[in-house]
Amino acid sequence: MPVTALRRRETLTSQLTKTLTERIVKGTLKPGDKLPSEQELIEQYGVSRTVVREAISSLRAAGLVATQQGVGAFVLAAAANQPFRIDENSLDLIKEVINVLELRIGLEAEAAALAAQRRKPEHLEAMRGALDRMAAAIAASEDAVAPDLDFHQTIAEATGNMHFTHLFGYLGALMIPRARVQTFRFFADDRTAYLNRVNGEHEDIYQAIARQDSDAARSAMRLHLSNSRERLRKAMEPPLSA
Repeated sequence: MPVTALRRRETLTSQLTKTLTERIVKGTLKPGDKLPSEQELIEQYGVSRTVVREAISSLRAAGLVATQQGVGAFVLAAAANQPFRIDENSLDLIKEVINVLELRIGLEAEAAALAAQRRKPEHLEAMRGALDRMAAAIAASEDAVAPDLDFHQTIAEATGNMHFTHLFGYLGALMIPRARVQTFRFFADDRTAYLNRVNGEHEDIYQAIARQDSDAARSAMRLHLSNSRERLRKAMEPPLSA
């Protein structure tokens, strides 16, 4: 069987996983079909047994295949039928964090508008507590990611729509860029100034929700996330030559 060369710009495991996923999506490998054996994949793609096994594990984790010991791996369903999923490993790249922020802008702007209409006193109390904890963490030079996440999660809960809550629960810390990228490193001002600016944007969102102004809440959330996106975009710009 001829070897299908894989490029070296990304890991061989990632490339093989993508290749096999594409074969499943296109229907070359249909539900119920048995994947080629380890040895066949090794010979076809010129990779090691470890790479093959890691790729199969990734397909299994994505719900695309099931394995039977001593028998092999079998296709479960096409990728188009699988639940929405974000590869956490890809979020080490600033570009991918920006992609998640763009997703958040659409989701959270509307969530903020709905929260303004439907929030209850306990939601406002939880939001206020998250903002106060974040302010305290900033002042103490501590990690402020947890209260930041709590603030956004409470807004999702305040929508009264379980789908927002479940989606936000799934995204988890992926929703806070500096959990993976120390954004403040890319700017002249220090960490405290950067985080205080972020929390000031949170305060604007909170005040709009508190007074039940849906349009203002939507706009404040959109501005907050757009600012985060633009800060990261600037970080990607090449430095100006002297």
